[in-house]
Amino acid sequence: MRVRRRTFLKASAAAGALAGLGAGPALNAFADGRADRRPNRARYAPGSWVSTTCQGCTTWCPAEVFVQDGRAVKVRGNQHSKQNDGTLCPRGSLALQQLYDPDRVKVPMKRTNTAKGRGVDPKWVPISWDEALDTIADKIIALRKNKEAHKYLLMRGRYTYMRDMIYDAMTKIIGSPNNISHSAICAEAEKFGPYYTEGMWGYRDYDIANTKYAVIWGCDPLSSNRQVPAAIRRWGDLLDRGKVIAIDPQQHTTANKAHKWLPIVPGQDGALALAFAHVILKEGLWFKEFVGDFKDGKNLFAAGDKVDEESFAEVHTHGLVKWWNLAVRRCNPEWAAKVTGIPVDDIYSVARGMAEAAPNAMVWLGPGACMQVRGAYAALAIHALNGLLGCVDNVGGTLDASKIPVKKMPKVDAYKDELAKQKHKKMDQRGYLEFPSLKKGKPGGGVVTNNLADGILNEDPYDVKVAIGYMNNFAFSCGGAARWEKALAKLPFFAHITTHISETSQFADIILPAPTAMFEKWGWVKSKQNRHSFVSLLKPVVEPLWEVYGDETAVPYLIAEKLAERGFTNLLDFYKKEMKDPETGAEPKNVSEFEVYALKYYTKPLWDGSSKDLGDDIAGWDAFVERGMWNSVPYAYKKRWGKFKTKTKKFEFFSETLKKALTAHAEKHKVSVDDVLKATKYEARGDYAFVPHYEEPYVVEGTEEYPFAFLDFKSRLNREGRSANSPWYMEFKRLDPGDESWDDVLKLNPADARKLGIKAGDMVRVTSATGTFTCKAKPWEGIRPGVASKCFGQGHWAYGRVASTDFAKAEARGVNNNEIMPAEYDRLSGSTARNGGFARVKITKV
Repeated sequence: MRVRRRTFLKASAAAGALAGLGAGPALNAFADGRADRRPNRARYAPGSWVSTTCQGCTTWCPAEVFVQDGRAVKVRGNQHSKQNDGTLCPRGSLALQQLYDPDRVKVPMKRTNTAKGRGVDPKWVPISWDEALDTIADKIIALRKNKEAHKYLLMRGRYTYMRDMIYDAMTKIIGSPNNISHSAICAEAEKFGPYYTEGMWGYRDYDIANTKYAVIWGCDPLSSNRQVPAAIRRWGDLLDRGKVIAIDPQQHTTANKAHKWLPIVPGQDGALALAFAHVILKEGLWFKEFVGDFKDGKNLFAAGDKVDEESFAEVHTHGLVKWWNLAVRRCNPEWAAKVTGIPVDDIYSVARGMAEAAPNAMVWLGPGACMQVRGAYAALAIHALNGLLGCVDNVGGTLDASKIPVKKMPKVDAYKDELAKQKHKKMDQRGYLEFPSLKKGKPGGGVVTNNLADGILNEDPYDVKVAIGYMNNFAFSCGGAARWEKALAKLPFFAHITTHISETSQFADIILPAPTAMFEKWGWVKSKQNRHSFVSLLKPVVEPLWEVYGDETAVPYLIAEKLAERGFTNLLDFYKKEMKDPETGAEPKNVSEFEVYALKYYTKPLWDGSSKDLGDDIAGWDAFVERGMWNSVPYAYKKRWGKFKTKTKKFEFFSETLKKALTAHAEKHKVSVDDVLKATKYEARGDYAFVPHYEEPYVVEGTEEYPFAFLDFKSRLNREGRSANSPWYMEFKRLDPGDESWDDVLKLNPADARKLGIKAGDMVRVTSATGTFTCKAKPWEGIRPGVASKCFGQGHWAYGRVASTDFAKAEARGVNNNEIMPAEYDRLSGSTARNGGFARVKITKV
């Protein structure tokens, strides 16, 4: 990220000027956080680096903040980190402007206007924390008195692992099944492929330092996808040492630097993956140590021909020949070239290239390739290549995580009364016939986040009466966003814990000010990068600017106290009895002690000396807090070979694990598996459903003739969608390929633009299944013809004076992608559809 000094100073000046507008303290990332401080003291004051965690994306980097005179002024990676090497990506620095944003919520507020809707003034008035908490507690007690505890709803967005206190324990002890997470709008379809081949429901680590051939599919590791600093640090060496192939309809940062960019037709990812598999099998290029070989040593895979399953002896895989017979034998490169838009020669070249480098190769599956209406099978097909090439758990390949020895949440059963023990369906309709949501092989085991809006609107399975949300903005971040505005307006009572008045907040009855995650709250996260798992602490590195309480720990504890005052002590009993100080055995006497004791409870094995063989040897709690993180030992290659968590214990090309899950869901609803597939909008029938196969891309009904596939693109500066009110975000937006600072542009291939008579800067009308929107056009060579792309993050009509054009009038800055895209799903995983060309648009010049 190269920024000229003049540009940086211009952006900083803009931040200061905007901070000075209107009411509130004039604070930016370089301003004093207290009015009584001498103006220039901090410039010369000594400072220190304090450990914490960046939550700008799901990389969750261990971080450090330089604190001078009580003020955060600079960030970097944690110097103990074996994941990010002590570095952060640009998102880390943007967090400073979030902390000192004058538009933050500073005090609890209540709505005094009963009308709700976009552009409707809520007429907020400030209230005390006591009044806010009393109101929430009264609403919960009323539900329980009416035997309607299940009509309580908790909506979770991004989180730390202290989430258990509000998301799990509080919801269950109150008596509701409705703890609904954001996960399905993030990447559940991406997890589907690895789980139903190798039994891993989660994000993979990638051994970038040792790979010789990286196929980056539907993601941009230099900008996002869960290990950004590690990728940035190692990418130059990879480009010198090996080959990088980027597969995406748009030329993102990684594609810009790749040896070859393959601009695939949206939704045709499965076809290309099967064509690669076809070449690898037909030419005998699979990795035999992992997969096995024909018993007589003669390759019998020939285009179009079936093969006797008994002729092949598999080693660590299951169902290879069956996969060939059912799907791969017909998927030759000549066929794939016609549907994918990728030249035949490129298909052969890449297939042979990755096979030549195998097993020191990787196929990096991202959400762009599978968060599609029929994306589950694309995820299976793409990840199956890692099995075919022996890359799974291998040097330079895809890896799982080393063990992280932390404690689990104590069971809540003893604290649930008879009302709380009653069984009720969840509001997102997971487990319904049309929503199998097959997390970890369990029908209804996942979440269908975006469908929650329809559940609320249709009162199916029942009506919701009390809701709390935190660290989320579903009215902006979910496809078919207008449904969410209606659903939130329908809620009789809604409290939102938030740093900013977002689109979702505008429908709340109570707003509680939240701390900024990186700087003002306690928490812990776990993840992996660069062969090392880690745990990293979040902690208050500066004194909070206003009276804010931690959303996941302090707020539920304070609510529990209020519930206890009203005679319901179960939740407070759980917090006090189960979250004791592990060093002294003392129960928490107040909210501050509870936050720390709970954190100590979960992380105790990391600092008490009991797990030093698994990673860093940390001498006590105080040392852990100062250091801020724990590193595991390196992940052991081939650790899971022969013991994958699938039904066969092998890497499954014919997924017995998926067959078991689909069969269980079908039997639950007394239908066939074919009926399930029909209800979930898939084409497969019979055994075809249990192998990676090609599905024709789904297009929303009524838009089939619209000429452009709409592509939702993510900015490298989006801090989980929470940086839009930062002037730096707006100023440096041009660092996203094809984008422009302080503007919202629809990118088109120049050839398409010429046909429509559109030039750079022209305003265009974009029509989709959800309505018509106006946006500025940007002809750009980095996108394939027939595709229209726009960056997610613009289009806020709330959130603050930078994010929106006019916050007071609810005037949006640009267009929200989720208003263009309708609500659709990959129903097998529960994932929201964002890609694959399902959302088509037509474009006309205004």
